Amino acid sequence: MVQVSNWLAHRTTLFDSSGIREVFDLAKELRNPINLSIGQVDYPLPGPVKDSLIESIERGNTDYALTQGIAPLRRRLREQIDEEFNQSGRDVFVCSGTSGGLVLSVLALIDPGDEVIIFDPWFVMYQALPQLCGGVPVPINIYPDFRLDIQKVRDAITARTKMIIVNCPANPTGVSFSREELKQLSELAAEQEICLVSDEIYSKFVYDEPHVSPATFNSETIVVDGFSKSYAMTGLRLGYVHGPEPLITEMIKLQQFTFVCAPHPVQWAGVTALDTPIDQYVTEYRKKRDFMYDELSKYYEVVKPDGSFYLFPRLPRGLTGRQFMEKAIEHNLLLIPGKVFSSQDTHFRLAYAVADDKLQQGAEVLRKIAG
Repeated sequence: MVQVSNWLAHRTTLFDSSGIREVFDLAKELRNPINLSIGQVDYPLPGPVKDSLIESIERGNTDYALTQGIAPLRRRLREQIDEEFNQSGRDVFVCSGTSGGLVLSVLALIDPGDEVIIFDPWFVMYQALPQLCGGVPVPINIYPDFRLDIQKVRDAITARTKMIIVNCPANPTGVSFSREELKQLSELAAEQEICLVSDEIYSKFVYDEPHVSPATFNSETIVVDGFSKSYAMTGLRLGYVHGPEPLITEMIKLQQFTFVCAPHPVQWAGVTALDTPIDQYVTEYRKKRDFMYDELSKYYEVVKPDGSFYLFPRLPRGLTGRQFMEKAIEHNLLLIPGKVFSSQDTHFRLAYAVADDKLQQGAEVLRKIAG
């Protein structure tokens, strides 16, 4: 009998399945868990967006769309981007979720041996994607306060450095680099002729200061954004990428031979989403952030997040991430071990994008575990 493992490409051995997926699988086994593990909003798809999606399907928009995205959506996105950045030579295309945009960014730019600077803790894809292309992720430790030390970045740059990936607000910490930190990073990338990729999927979930994109300071920055988090469209897979026109052209070409296009009817829903306010939800999530931070900061070391919908507290002394997760599961609580996002096993991630009663239950369990 053929050993199927002999067929597998070497890239499949470079990393394990996401620890997040393992927790999702576990959630199916628990009855009515206090699930603070899932990184998606708990409010429904906004009514106008839902109606637009249904109408699009009823009109028969279930065929292929243009690889670069339907004209009305690209036009609206370009207007929004031009208003924010006012940079000539910046183009945009529609992709299959922000994950699709990140995949295409790395495919377009990273060759075997190229180095990609990421910040530890990181979103899980940032370490994996460069490896899929034969690249080398270079993590920079930003513990304990998750701030940017520009000298650390400068010291990490070598002749092989091709890309820096930044995520503000960040998953898993919820922390954003400051305007000055992003300015320094942007200027360093421009000085060293390194591609800066900015994942801005949580850009609408900011609570204390306005969102700042590094593209404000460096017009060569590739920005990846989307509709998944803000408009409750995680399963609908709609994102977009904007950046220098020559790079966007090459990414569109790669999309033609990979994803083909983003889902056609969902793109029409995206047009409606751009005119659908979500301020009320952001206000509610600010209150959730404040509640959980106030509850947990009395028992755990935790940096107050200024965006997204995550907290990243330090584990109680003497416990590994696995031991802590086991204690949480005993109380029907699901969290994500911090080691999923990091080289360190010192923290855990919770998502407060759940109903208030679940947050209260989760806070009570976490107080008990802290002793």
